[in-house]
Amino acid sequence: MNPASRLLRPAALALASAIAARAGAATVSMAFGDNLPPYILVREDAGIEVEIVREALAWRGHALQARYLPMGRIPPSFKARQVDAIMMDVGEDMTPHGGYYGAPPVVYDNVFYTLKSRRLVIRKPQDLVGRSVMSFVGAANRYPVWLAGLSRNDYVENNHQEVQPQLLALGRYEVVLSDRSVFRYYARSKPGFVMPAVDEHSVIQADPNDYRPVFRDAAIRDDFNAGLAHLHKSGRYRAIYDKYLKD
Repeated sequence: MNPASRLLRPAALALASAIAARAGAATVSMAFGDNLPPYILVREDAGIEVEIVREALAWRGHALQARYLPMGRIPPSFKARQVDAIMMDVGEDMTPHGGYYGAPPVVYDNVFYTLKSRRLVIRKPQDLVGRSVMSFVGAANRYPVWLAGLSRNDYVENNHQEVQPQLLALGRYEVVLSDRSVFRYYARSKPGFVMPAVDEHSVIQADPNDYRPVFRDAAIRDDFNAGLAHLHKSGRYRAIYDKYLKD
């Protein structure tokens, strides 16, 4: 083999690999929540969560087709085969329905919020008993020790988390459970609204398994995991977070 052939061979192999990867590429329809800034921005078809998933799939040539649904409709959309994948199972195991779980692209940092003026202490589940509590859809499934025992009169799950800061400020609810970034985003997004001082009660241990995507195709799941690992290794993962969270 002459020197020129030896130089061309790696390039040819790389090109062949790229073509093979592209030949197996797919458009992946995936259900996300229907607006949860800064993680999900429906109007822009973007957000931390959406961009990370999109770029992780693109690492091996797949294209993301995001579909935005209320949280309660995400598991049914997978079971009815309306989508190829879902972002989070909302507390319902999708394995019996043909689901293959991937690595979590994000982990939500959920805390209990109360108004500082109320001087409430939340250290154990019993501290929520008799308090009016608002949370996101699926929270009781995620945190049954904390939330499943609350009465229907005291506990509400609402898909529209943009109202949480205002309702807490107005005293409609004494406690709100929310991700830190989501709560802060909505607390400063309404013109003229000034959020009163709040206390953060960080008593819930985050479980990354709660935020795993589910795929119908194991090979695409593997490609996604490889792409996500690349985003972490390359520094791109951190850059996506910084794009949305840095002032």
